[in-house]
Amino acid sequence: MKRKLTTDDIQAAIWGGAILGGGGGGLIHRGDVAAKLALSVGDVEMWSADEFAAEDLTATVALVGAPGAPDTHVTPAHLLRTIELLRSALPAGQNLVALNTNENGAETTVNGWFHAALTGLPVIDLACNGRAHPTGTMGSLGLHTEPNFRSYQAWAGGTAERYNEGVAQGRLEQVAGVVRRASVEAGGMVAVARNPVSVSYARQHGAPGAISQAIQVGQAWMERGLDGVLTLLKGREMAHGKVSRYQCEQQGGLDLGFLELDDREQTRLRFINEYMLLEQGNKTGSRFPDLLMTFDGEGKPVVSAHVREGMELRVIRVPADQLLLSRTMYMTELYRPLEALLKCEFAPQG
Repeated sequence: MKRKLTTDDIQAAIWGGAILGGGGGGLIHRGDVAAKLALSVGDVEMWSADEFAAEDLTATVALVGAPGAPDTHVTPAHLLRTIELLRSALPAGQNLVALNTNENGAETTVNGWFHAALTGLPVIDLACNGRAHPTGTMGSLGLHTEPNFRSYQAWAGGTAERYNEGVAQGRLEQVAGVVRRASVEAGGMVAVARNPVSVSYARQHGAPGAISQAIQVGQAWMERGLDGVLTLLKGREMAHGKVSRYQCEQQGGLDLGFLELDDREQTRLRFINEYMLLEQGNKTGSRFPDLLMTFDGEGKPVVSAHVREGMELRVIRVPADQLLLSRTMYMTELYRPLEALLKCEFAPQG
């Protein structure tokens, strides 16, 4: 259903996105600023995927980098610049009709709203993936398996001293690597517009309805707190305690680290932007793409980059089958770089 997004949608989208971000998906205060700015400069329309012609072209908008990096700088002007760069690079006759986000997260659920407000393009109630994920390829609809697909990706970001922008085209994995390295040079993060595909392709291989789900999750949290989220998503609380150890470092444009609680179960969460593994008693209790998320003592979502030692945390798990996920979440080859970082195997089997 076509509808104009309103200020009532902002808080629900941000908090719901933060929860579905599973530790990643950007920072809550930045999402709030971006969404409010978008609605202040123009109208933002959201259409369901079935309201477009099958061959209409949509581009994915995303943020690539490490949210915990100290020098990240992405502005609304950078967001708009990526659309300009991408449009200029597309072959003659290819015109963007819509935009979609790459994932759910506090920033990423509302990614595209500002672009839409200024360009007049609608955003689709669809994400490449209905939860947040650490790599660009995971948020690219499985396009790396298409032998003839040529990826177009435009990026912009950084302070005046570190600003860089550009467009790259080629095989998806290679271009994604170029953008990841650009994010490091920009101070940790860049805005990206990438991979125009038909709406029918995005609907088949992505997560239609993902933005509505984020808003629904956010409404449940605002009305009933953490219990409302667990009821809606059929999740459960896995741990509760104070953070006794926390480590986060940037590697290759990603936040890599872990946190440990002082609880009886010796809970340990390992993350690469998003929480990848829950370990209790030296045994793995849950793994990505199950949703693992942390909440503070007041029940507010806490992303992995903002955890600190001494903080009281509650840890929840939502089974993957309760989420709107892309097919990429079950492509074992996409887990190999992550397994190398964590030095263990955790890709889903079968």
